[in-house]
Amino acid sequence: MEFSKLIAERFSVRSFAPTEVAQEHIDAILEAARIAPTACNYMPQKIVVVRGDEAIAKLDECSPCRYGAPLAFVICYDREICWQPIPGEDRGSGKIDASIVGTHMMLQAAALGLGSIWVGMFDPKKIREKFGIPAHVVPIAVLPVGYPAADCAPHEYHTTNRALDEILI
Repeated sequence: MEFSKLIAERFSVRSFAPTEVAQEHIDAILEAARIAPTACNYMPQKIVVVRGDEAIAKLDECSPCRYGAPLAFVICYDREICWQPIPGEDRGSGKIDASIVGTHMMLQAAALGLGSIWVGMFDPKKIREKFGIPAHVVPIAVLPVGYPAADCAPHEYHTTNRALDEILI
């Protein structure tokens, strides 16, 4: 699919079919995360793959926004690895790097015919506990992934965008 069409048609899926995601698709999404650009190429991203009944149940205790997806990724960054423009200050690139990684994962999922949604509504403390995430690794987003349910459609505001002259300075 042409890239401009892919980014125009991709939408946040809020209703997933229970169909499992093939391992080769999971691998492709993780490869997109691995090669995503990060500041100074420090690659601070850390990703938890959440699948299987037990892991999904743990995730459901941390966020109400899985929407029935059979797979999710918890996208994190490592504070000890991310680029710091000024040593000692907490202005590192970790949040931005994790966001770039997550975007690459979402676009790869869409290219494979899968849906996803960027979820920021989760309890980071519970995520750390349930998935054994160390203190220096910061959860940024949960990315549920799967096949959209048959009745799934984009949100009514999906195609509501500001005009280009409204976003340019």
